[in-house]
Amino acid sequence: MEEGNFGFFAMLDRMQNINRWGLMRNSRLENIKEHSFDVAIIAHALTVIHNHNCKDGDIVLDPYKVQAFAIYHDCTEIITGDLPTPIKYRNEIITNAYKEVEEEAANTLASLLPSFMQEEYLTLLAPKMDTEEAKLVHALVKAADRISAYLKCVAEENFGNKEFISAKETIRESIDKIGLPEVDYFMNSFVPSYGMTLDQISAK
Repeated sequence: MEEGNFGFFAMLDRMQNINRWGLMRNSRLENIKEHSFDVAIIAHALTVIHNHNCKDGDIVLDPYKVQAFAIYHDCTEIITGDLPTPIKYRNEIITNAYKEVEEEAANTLASLLPSFMQEEYLTLLAPKMDTEEAKLVHALVKAADRISAYLKCVAEENFGNKEFISAKETIRESIDKIGLPEVDYFMNSFVPSYGMTLDQISAK
């Protein structure tokens, strides 16, 4: 195996230095490292729910594979920074340009690995949606990302911060439009607990 000093994982550790929601006043800052953990947890759960509801002919997914994609879904922001969603999707020109920047950032990060690891990690950093399975994985990770953002808004509202009220409504609308039963189940069965006290959560 190649000898050398490879900086890939040290670079990933710097995700803790990149805060989300940069245009908004936060009661508690959230960095992309902890956000990625939340997305991975939710994406894994969505996959378990999806597989439970599968019928003959449906795509069954590996929950841990989906979780891996979720863990790495924001890693390119180490280089690009966290571009606010309203700007990122303002128009097709900006969206396409940002995708190119993300792909270049993925290649830059992968270059910090030994050559025998680069292709494996590029599939996580810049996933291709060239199969129905890949598209479903992407949909679940994106849904988990939206749910995580919604839960951030819930937390800020619980802190008494009105800054996130409009974002909460907009994100909830986007979640309701996803149209995946596993997403609806998670929102109905797990999300309400996030507004409860510790005693209420623990009560059986």
